[in-house]
Amino acid sequence: MPTTTLQGKTLSTVDLNWKEVFYTNCGMVSASNVDQELTWCRTDFAAIGVDYAHLLSRRENDWYPHYIHNLDNLVRFGGLYPTIHVQADIRRTRLLGATPTYEGGCMLVRAKDRIYKMSHLKGKRIGLSKSLNTLKADWWRITEHYGILNMLMLNDMSIEDVEIVEFPDADDWYTDPKMCGPVNSATEFYMGKVDHKRTLITRPLETALLEGKVDAIYTHSKTWQHLQEETGKIAAIEDLSRYPDWRLQANNEPAVITCSDVMAEQHPELVVTFLKAMIKVGRWANEHKHAAAVILDRQTYYRDVEDTYQCIKHIDMVPSLSPKNLAQIEIGKDFMLEHGYIKRDFDVHAWAAPEFLEQAAKELIEERWEKATAAKLPDATVVRLG
Repeated sequence: MPTTTLQGKTLSTVDLNWKEVFYTNCGMVSASNVDQELTWCRTDFAAIGVDYAHLLSRRENDWYPHYIHNLDNLVRFGGLYPTIHVQADIRRTRLLGATPTYEGGCMLVRAKDRIYKMSHLKGKRIGLSKSLNTLKADWWRITEHYGILNMLMLNDMSIEDVEIVEFPDADDWYTDPKMCGPVNSATEFYMGKVDHKRTLITRPLETALLEGKVDAIYTHSKTWQHLQEETGKIAAIEDLSRYPDWRLQANNEPAVITCSDVMAEQHPELVVTFLKAMIKVGRWANEHKHAAAVILDRQTYYRDVEDTYQCIKHIDMVPSLSPKNLAQIEIGKDFMLEHGYIKRDFDVHAWAAPEFLEQAAKELIEERWEKATAAKLPDATVVRLG
C-alpha cells in the first residue's frame, strides 16, 4: 500500500493497477452521481475487463485523492475549486467535461433579526470560514469569498462596508477511519456515514450565525439554502441565482470531470469508456428527470426529491466543454489566482482535453448505427451477390 507524507500527514492509496478504475464525486448534480446507482459505467468497464469502483470501496484509500488527485487511476466528477488547485500547484491533470448549474449563492441572516436587504448589513459582521488544512484547497472559503464579494458589489457595497469575521477550523477528517471506507457508493457515504441532509460539515458557519457570533453568512443557492430555511431560524436576503448573469454562478461550479495526465496519456481507452457512460447516463437523466431526482436526492443537498427535481429540470446532464463552460471555469481560476488561493496560473483551454469527449460521442454514434443496421440487414453468411 503506497503511502505519501505531506506536511507531516501520512496519506495512503491502493497500489496502482490499470485493471482498476476508481471514481469519486462531490454531492452535486452530475451524471456520475446518477450512474452510481444505475451502474452503467461499471458494466461498460467490466466489458473491457476493468473493475470500476468508488474511491472508498477499498480501505487502503483515504479521502485525499478526491482533493489532491494522488491516485493515477482515479476519475473525479465534482466541485471546480479543488481541481483548479491541483492543476495549478500540485500535478498535471486533464479537464474532460463539465455540468453547470445556476446556484451562485445566498446571503443568510437570522430570521428573528430585522435585516431584510444587503444595505442593512453595513457595519455588520459576515462570517468567513478558514481551513487550517493546507494540503487541499480551502474550497468552502473560496466559495464564500466569491459569493460575498459578488453580493456586495451588486448592491453597491464593498468589503469595507462590513466586518469579516474568520472562523478557523482544523478540517482534518480526511484520514479518519470513521469517515473512510469501505463503502460501495457515494450514497452509502452520504446517507450512512454523515447523514448528509443534517450534517454541518458542509454548513460550517450555520452554528456561528445562530449563536449570534456573526450577522450573516454565505450559503449555496438552493442546495443547503432550502434545508437551512426550513428550520424557520434562517432567511435569505440576497440570491445570486435570481440574476440573469451567468458569470455570477461560477462559484465552485460547473462540476467538472478530471483525470490524471498519466491515465490520459497511457490509457486513453479508460477515459473514453468513462465518458461514453457519462453521455449515456446524462441522456437518460435528461429524459427521466423525476427518476434522476430520486437518485440525486440521496447524495445532494436539496430539501427533498421534489426540490431536487425543480432544481435540475432545466440542467443538461450530458457533460460538455462548451465555450460557456470553459469561460465559467476561467472565472473561477482567475478569482483563485487574484486572491492567492493558487500560486501558479495556467491556460484553461490548454487544460481542456475535448478529444476524449469527441471520441466517446463518435464511438456511441458508431455503436448505435451498427446496432440499428444489424437489426435490418440479413446475416452476412447468407448474402449472395450476382
